[in-house]
Amino acid sequence: MSESGASVRQPRRLPPLVALRAFEAAAAHGSFRDAAQELSVTPTAISHQVRALEEALGYPLFMRLTRRVALTSEGKRLAAALQDGFDLIEDAVRRARTPHPANTVTLTATTAFIARWLLPRVAAFREACPDIDLRLHATEQVVDLVRGDADIAVRAGSGDWPGLVDMPLLADRYAPMCSPRLKLRRPEDLKPEMLIGFDWQPHARSPGTWPRWFRKVGLPRMALAGRRGGLVFSDESHAIAATLAGHGVALLSLTLMEAELRDGLLRQPFGPELDTGRFHLAVARGRESEPALRRVWEWIADQARNGSRTSLGG
Repeated sequence: MSESGASVRQPRRLPPLVALRAFEAAAAHGSFRDAAQELSVTPTAISHQVRALEEALGYPLFMRLTRRVALTSEGKRLAAALQDGFDLIEDAVRRARTPHPANTVTLTATTAFIARWLLPRVAAFREACPDIDLRLHATEQVVDLVRGDADIAVRAGSGDWPGLVDMPLLADRYAPMCSPRLKLRRPEDLKPEMLIGFDWQPHARSPGTWPRWFRKVGLPRMALAGRRGGLVFSDESHAIAATLAGHGVALLSLTLMEAELRDGLLRQPFGPELDTGRFHLAVARGRESEPALRRVWEWIADQARNGSRTSLGG
């Protein structure tokens, strides 16, 4: 581009960055001493930088109290804006240090979802998207997509998460399941030592737990007993393995255990079933148009909806 055709950028009218960093750290800690420790300088240096920033702005940012400082109303507003800004800068630098290949997509989901629903479909994915390197991140924790810890997620819940674009993927219900070797015929046959459970995520709105199931079936005493005895695992995949091995009865996902029920490895001896919500696809808002992400999204949606085409955001 010729010099005459180039856009003219106006200089940014900002106080010195070192002063803004000093103030943001002091505001976060509520202490010049702790801010100095974070930035590897002296408390006096922090004090000088904050004072210089206050003089540049024309109003105080802190109230100097005995042995501590407190933000003024103007200081609170500036501190909140600077924290958001420095978080974005930190994230951009982190991404720049670890370049992400354009055709590499990291998908995060629970261990059970990846093992039971996604892995049997990996061969189909490779055939449909041979140029995309799909990396699977199995975890029971909620991964921060906005921060870039993964590119796309399958999450259980109600959707509408801040900062994300999401779409309902699969409805899910949980029901009692056991090995065919266990001759159970009715809920009254259950004993506390037979029950297999696992820890649901704390934010789950409708977890498929034994106390909830027993209350629905009308056995309140067993609802209390469901909190004791039997086996309890930290994640769903271990509960599935124990159930397949014949160690008891677990409330498991009809969606994830479809193949095992169909092949006779497990049976559903009785009801009722518990509605536990839906699985959703989710990506960070603003990334929904990235080509590789869009292709993975649409492939998963096709698999879930029997070949129907579903687009991001629609």
